[in-house]
Parts: sequence; C-alpha cells; structure tokens
Amino acid sequence: MTRTELLFNVQAKDNNSIVIKISAESEIEGNLFSIDEEEANQYGEAQNQILEGHSYEYNISGPYKFEQISGLVSHSKYHKSSGRITPNTKVGTLSLKILSTIDDSDKGILKLEVRSIKASYRSDYRLMLEEITEKCTDLLMQHSSHVSQMFAPDHEEDSKTWYQKFAFIKSILDTEEFTDAVNKIIQSPVTKWMSYEIEKDICNVRKINNKTIRQIAGATSRIPLPANHPLRATLGTIPSKIKSYDKKETVDTVENRFVKYALQQFLSFVNSYGNKLAENVHLVAETQLMEGKLELILSHSIFHEISKPDILPLNSPVLQRKEGYRELLRIWLMFELASKLVWHGGDDVYDAGKRDVAVLYEYWLFFKLLDIVGDIFKIEPQSIENLIEPTADGLGLKLKQGRYLPLKGLFNASSRKLNVEFSYNRTFKGNSSYPNQGSWTTSLRPDYTLTVWPYGIGQAQAEKEELIVHVHFDAKYKVEKLIYIIDEEDEELDDANAFKRNDLLKMHTYKDAIRRSAGAYILYPGTDSKQKFGFHEILPGLGAFSVRPSKEDNGLAELKDFLNKVLKHYLNRASQREKISLKTYETYKDKESNQLEEYLPETYGDNRDLIPDETYVLVAYYKGQEQLNWIIKSNLYNARMGSGNSSLRLNLKATSAKYLLLHTGGEKTTGRIFKIKEKGPRVFSKDNIIDRGYPNPSQDFYLVYDTEVITNNDFQNMKWDVTKLPGYKTGRQATDPFAVSMTELMQTLVK
Repeated sequence: MTRTELLFNVQAKDNNSIVIKISAESEIEGNLFSIDEEEANQYGEAQNQILEGHSYEYNISGPYKFEQISGLVSHSKYHKSSGRITPNTKVGTLSLKILSTIDDSDKGILKLEVRSIKASYRSDYRLMLEEITEKCTDLLMQHSSHVSQMFAPDHEEDSKTWYQKFAFIKSILDTEEFTDAVNKIIQSPVTKWMSYEIEKDICNVRKINNKTIRQIAGATSRIPLPANHPLRATLGTIPSKIKSYDKKETVDTVENRFVKYALQQFLSFVNSYGNKLAENVHLVAETQLMEGKLELILSHSIFHEISKPDILPLNSPVLQRKEGYRELLRIWLMFELASKLVWHGGDDVYDAGKRDVAVLYEYWLFFKLLDIVGDIFKIEPQSIENLIEPTADGLGLKLKQGRYLPLKGLFNASSRKLNVEFSYNRTFKGNSSYPNQGSWTTSLRPDYTLTVWPYGIGQAQAEKEELIVHVHFDAKYKVEKLIYIIDEEDEELDDANAFKRNDLLKMHTYKDAIRRSAGAYILYPGTDSKQKFGFHEILPGLGAFSVRPSKEDNGLAELKDFLNKVLKHYLNRASQREKISLKTYETYKDKESNQLEEYLPETYGDNRDLIPDETYVLVAYYKGQEQLNWIIKSNLYNARMGSGNSSLRLNLKATSAKYLLLHTGGEKTTGRIFKIKEKGPRVFSKDNIIDRGYPNPSQDFYLVYDTEVITNNDFQNMKWDVTKLPGYKTGRQATDPFAVSMTELMQTLVK
C-alpha cells in the first residue's frame, strides 16, 4: 500500500485561510494531484484532482467540516473535521461545501475534479459529445421545418438547460473542423472589386470619357490655360482637379459578413451563458476560455473591414461549396438547431460540471447502433424522426437513461418480411409466466435490444408461438480489457478483477432469463472482440464487441458485419434455431405433460431419439401361426393396401413407427414386440412377397416393414392390453393396423 498526501488551501468567505489536508491509501501512486490553471481551464476542470473508484481520507485544520453527502462524504465518528470521500464511479467536478463546526455557517468551497481511471477519458468525452451534437442536429434537420422554426433560444431558461445547451455548442466550437474552417477563411477570404470616387489633378488624368468632359466644361476651382494651348480659344479655363473612379479589392462581401455575424452570434451566446451563471466561478472559467477563443478570432484585421450583414445569403454558392465557408455554414446551422434543443437526458452527463463519461458512452452507442440497425434493417425515417418532439421550451430529444424508447421498422426481403424493433432501455418484466413475454425471474433492462419477428403478427402472438427473437447489448465504458470478462484460461481471477466478470454473467442472465433471447453482447471501448456460440450458428451466442470513440478506427465495422450475419441468419428458414423454436413451442404449449414412469430403454446410442411422446408403435394383426413364423423368419411385416378391412392407413405415426406390436384374433393382451429397422414401409408386389416365402398372398400389393427381434432385455416379459389403446376397433375392424405413441402404449401395460 502506498500512502499519498496533498494539501489544499481554500480562501474562506471571511478571508481566513483554511488548510485542508487530504490523505489517501491506494495501491497506485498519484491518486491525488493538481494540474495547472491553464490545463484546468482548457478542459473545464477543477485544479485539484482525484481518481474515481477509490476512497480518500481527509482532515480539515481548525473548526471546520465538510457538509455530509450521502454515499459521497462521511464524517469520522470521532471528529467532524475528519472523514472519508468516496466518489465511486461518478466523474466530474465535485463541490465540497465547508461549514463551521460551531454554527454550521458556510465558510467556503473546495472543488475537486473526479477523474476517470481511463486515460482517454478527456478525448473520449469531447469526441462523443461532438458526435452526439452532430447526430441531434441532423435529427432536427430531418424534423419538419415548420415545427423547428417555431422556437428561438429562451434566455430565461433554467440553469440546467443553459448548461446543457452550452455543452452542446461548446462541443461544436471546440472541434478541429471549426478551427480549420476559420483559418481557411482568414487565409483565403472571398473578395470582390469595389469602385470608389477620388479627386485627381487634371494633369494625371489618363482616360477621357463623357463624365470627364462634362467636369472639364463645368467644374469649379478653375485655372487658366496657357496662351499657346490649343483649347485656350475655346475654354479659356479648366478645373484644377476632377473626380475619377477607381477599383480596389475588398473582403466586405455578403459571405464574409455572414461569417462575422455567425462568430458574433457564438460570442453573444457564450457571453450570455457566462452572465447567467456568474456566481459559479468554475463554470464561468469555461465560458471565459471560449470567449477568449472567439474574441481572438474576431480581433483579426480582416473582420475590421467587414460590415454588418443586410441579408443571410444561405443559398450562396460560396457558402455552400468553398472550403472553410461550407464548414462554417454547417456549424452555424448546428448551432442554431442546438440552441433550440432540450435534452433532459443530458443532465445525467454534464449537469453543472458533471462529466459522466460512462453515461455519455451509453448515449453515444445508441446513435451508433441506430445508424447500423437502421441501415441493415431499413428502419423507416419517420420512426427515427420521432426521437424529436415539440416541448414547452423547445424541441426535446426523447433519449434519457432509464426511459424506454422503441424505434420500429419493416425489413422487406424477397424471401421474407420481418418486423424489426430497436429499443433503448426496454424493461422485460419479471415473474412472467410462460408463454408470456418478459423474464421468468426478476425484471431486467438491457441497454439496447434488437427484436425481430415475422411480418403479419404482433409481438404478443409472436412471443407465444416462439417466433420472436431478442438480441441484447449493454454498454460498459469502464471495461478496459476483454480478458477481465471473457478469458481463455480456466483460472480464477484476483479480487481486483473478479467483479468485472459480473458483466459477462449479466449477459448470461439476459440470454437465459429473458424469454426468446438468442444473444447478449457487451459493447466496450477496448481493442479486442470475442464471440461465443451456443451451438453451431451465430445465434444463440454471447460475447463482446470493441466500439471505441474515434474518428477512424472505432470498431463499428466488425459490429456491423456481425449484425449483417444476424440478418442472414433470420432469413434462413432452415436454421437450427428455427427448429429449436418450433420444438420449444410444441413441447411447452400444453401446460401439463404426460406421466410415464414405466421402464423404457435408456435414450443413448441407437435409442437416443426415444422420446415416448414422439416414438410410435405400429399395432398390427397377424392371422395365424404360419404368418407369425414368416414374420419372425423373414424379419418382415406386411400390411394390406387399399380401402378394405385390415388395410393400413398411412400417416406420420404409421410411417415413422419405430416398433411393431403384433396381436391375433381373440387376443386381448400381447407381448409380441419387434423393432422396426428403417423408418417407413416399402411397397412389395405379390411376386415380390412370394419370392420372400410368404404363404398364400391375397393382395396384389403390400406395405412391408423391415423388422428384427429384440434380443436384449428391453420390454422383456411385458404385455399390453391392445383393447385399451386409442385407435383399437372392435368387430371386423379389430384387424385394422394403427399407430400409437410409446407413452400411450405404456399406459396399457399389464402388471
């Protein structure tokens, strides 16, 4: 164990200096540290920093204490100025209020930044927020324009909404795209030639036109022409100066006016936000950093020459096509839309200094999965547009942790139509009785669920008929290495990593407890992916996919390839999973099963398929000892064909019978049971059966089964009452052959 200590000085409200001593015990050094002010401002963080997932003991000198926060800050039993800080997995700025131990008066605040243990935390956070902003603005652009334009930024909104919108807009203005666009505009601005009027000495006039001639004839401030000048007799005098027109190149174009207007709008919003939260020193620091960036851009000399815009030339070819300008136009449109968007789910991510990158990863993955699933399964745009809804304070994004959000589509292939639903936070209710949907144990709520079922029926019917399939995904930002959850070695993990195996166990829970679940997969920002197949096909399965916040190598290609294989699997009508689902439906559709506790051969080897309800016995008649001898000797049994008495009616039971039970006239019980070698009878002609030694055939054709005598102890000394079997008939029809299941046969066992 390594013990690290760090001292923080906080200026109290009464100008007294409070020295706060924080000591921590950890196996890793450097859990307590400070960063410089410039770095803190750049990332919008507090200078004093600790790492998530650890506990920190503290001691405050003097009569001071921290305000207790349940689950976060606790006092020592012996001294209120000491205690423990336990940030758990919450990251972001933690404001600890310092109180007097005497009268509980407010004495100051210590700000601590709880840093994520992941090294890529800062870049991940920025990139994901940027891409979520981009996706949200794309959704707003898809939304009907007449609704979108109803709303304008409300400067009287609550601080949570303001911070949320600032975070959105900051993510736009912090991008390399914005910086590059501005630099390209400054380095290569659009210009035009502008005419302007100047006064020239008449001696410097080079070109004479009608305007020049009129000025020579009528302008004031004239001077006499020399006596020997050719025009002395006509004019006498000429003006000393005349007005002329020249051209110069200027950057004061409508496109550059728009650029300046957009930058000023950005700055105005940031200023307004800073004024709104002037009492929060930490949040104001974020705005000041952004203000400085925008003011530095606007201080460039190019913008001094540019005037205010008269119009916004949004259809200008320059704005739409020229490098730098087109990017800034797009950013401005994003800004305009983001200022209208209200996302209450964002409170979980960045509410007044919070930096819950794990929740942000969950939201980010939603949009990435939505893009992939929408592309593969053709989810309709109208369904995706429903993510945005008009609200009292703008346009609301429905996405929020814990809130069920389904998006539906119809996949129409040439061979099959499929209903598709991509859900966020779908709850599968617990204690659900079969065959209803849900979990048969406790309620479960995967992050994302892909549900597919045949077109033409609803989900409820598809659930009851075992025709629906759920595939679940869970976001796990904290997982760093796949070996922590899916390792190849059968070894016990140490205590530090054992808890992470719970992520895999949770996937097992989803797949095994939620009915009709064919797969459950972890999505984490690592480098390796792994799939485990339950049998031979892609479903059922478990596994993990690496999906990283990155502009390039983000791992989504592998996930998309997997979902394409899942789609191909759904379209395969002969898949093993389809067979299993049918068997499951047929097996469990009846609430009660047959009871059979009699002796039967064990189901291994040749008898592996001996399922009593699905193993059939042909109950047949023989007319005398001579026929019975022939049956035993030839290992054949012949049944009559046609429509008369004793003829065999073909059906699935009769043709797939595995055993033959023989009885004769006047016989109520029998134990003459044989095994049928092959499934299904053959057709023999009279000549065929004569060649086999059959005595006196009376029919032209027979159905013939290959049989053998059972030589082991199976069914030894057993007899059955054939008159009690379903299908047995009396009188002349008692000779008609029929088939029963092994279960039905054993229920007539004579004891």
